[in-house]
Amino acid sequence: MATNSPNRNARSIAIVGGGLGGLSAAAHLVSSGYRITIFEADSHLGGKSSQFKSNGYTIDAGPSVLTMLPIIETVFSALGEKASDYLDLVKLDTLYKANFASGSDPYGEGSISVRANRDEMIEEIRSISGPKDAEAFVRFSNYLKDLYDAEFNQFIDRNFDSLLDFLKPISPTIKLLKLGAFKKLNSIVSDYFTDQRLVKLFSFQSLYAGVSPFEALGIYAVITYMDTIAGVYFPKGGMAQLPIAIGKVLTERGVSIRTGTKVTSILRSNGLSGAVTGVQLEDGARESFDVVISNAEAAITYKQLLGYPSPPRKIAKNEYSPSALLMLMGSKAKPGAEVAHHNIFFGDSWKEAFVELINQGRQMTNASTLVTIPSFSDPKLAKGEGSSLYCLEPVPNLSGKIDWKNERENAVNNFKSSLRRAKILSDDPNDIEAERIIDPLDWQAMGMEMGTPFSISHRFFQSGPFRPANSDKKVPGLYFASASTTPGVGVPMVLVSGRLAAERTRIYLGDR
Repeated sequence: MATNSPNRNARSIAIVGGGLGGLSAAAHLVSSGYRITIFEADSHLGGKSSQFKSNGYTIDAGPSVLTMLPIIETVFSALGEKASDYLDLVKLDTLYKANFASGSDPYGEGSISVRANRDEMIEEIRSISGPKDAEAFVRFSNYLKDLYDAEFNQFIDRNFDSLLDFLKPISPTIKLLKLGAFKKLNSIVSDYFTDQRLVKLFSFQSLYAGVSPFEALGIYAVITYMDTIAGVYFPKGGMAQLPIAIGKVLTERGVSIRTGTKVTSILRSNGLSGAVTGVQLEDGARESFDVVISNAEAAITYKQLLGYPSPPRKIAKNEYSPSALLMLMGSKAKPGAEVAHHNIFFGDSWKEAFVELINQGRQMTNASTLVTIPSFSDPKLAKGEGSSLYCLEPVPNLSGKIDWKNERENAVNNFKSSLRRAKILSDDPNDIEAERIIDPLDWQAMGMEMGTPFSISHRFFQSGPFRPANSDKKVPGLYFASASTTPGVGVPMVLVSGRLAAERTRIYLGDR
């Protein structure tokens, strides 16, 4: 395997943070021969893509759903490698098992398995919802592919220098208009399906972007495409294997990765103004660099690394996505119900729940939740015959009306009760052998603005050219690669953000 030895006199780049955005940026810059140093405060790479290990159980503590393998391949391809040589990827046959509640019964309205095989999915819908909706799924999946093809290159996988770039070239925008992509997402999905369970199943993904399906535009159906059409994968060993693998190749290519090294400030030519000149570390050491790429959220970068009293207005005014109450548990008892790797439990209230969560800043009365069981695909992640459990309930971010210091215990107990009704947890609390709870205050302590791991929401005027830019003309030589900048939230999008930051960097250094 070839390794790169960068010229010691080459232009130098500091990447602050070893999350997926920072790692992607490094991967897309290696071939240019720059001296690249990644500074990571934690003892491991990955950022949000970390793991909880306790008492024989291993559970991812960040992203749990891996989609859009071609984007992941792009990162490895930039390094001259293939993802399959570093990751043991399992393609899930059942992408999700969706369960629909009726009152207190989480299975009262039945279940639908989202299948990776299109023909099998058509038959699943035919058997549960009837031939009309089965035929509608064929048309809907074709619609999603057309939407993705029109949207990805034009609005996701590119840098924007002005709002006019949004319309150049004009043909993709015209195609999106013809596809009705600026109608409300719930309305678009409802036009295809009569079974309201399918409407929920193919529109809830907008919540990943921090927007209710009743408010989200149809362009966000691209998330549905990524999530339920393009395929879902799981790397054996857990999602954290992705940053570990990228880091391994980067090291082989000569990138210096310094874990356990915290950057406390970004240095500039005139104190608090001018171009970046390097970074200062927690021990007081100063190191010079030509470019700094921040993998931290934009608001955190301005406040903590640049010393701004508050972020620029264009960032400070942004609304943030809802947060999550995340329970990571190792249970010696397997779930008592039929489960898949990913399981969604839809509450029986729908539109009202989004009003409570997003508009009122309250917990949803009938919450829809995600339960991922990584040991389903990799038994080595659990002890003995037990199960590793990743259980997520959407909750308001810290702008909401929940006092987590006083209400955390009650929220956790209620969530566990719902998991017992669903037979995910047994009735014996002693079956839980490992446990970690993460609430919005914990997310905030981990450096996530407003206590949400989902960053700035994707309402229309916070997306595409309206989203915080990955550069700032007032801070030459600084670029951003994270969920808070273009193109946005989610593993694929954050990997793209790294590539876009790398593109900006090469232009700044005169290497187009």
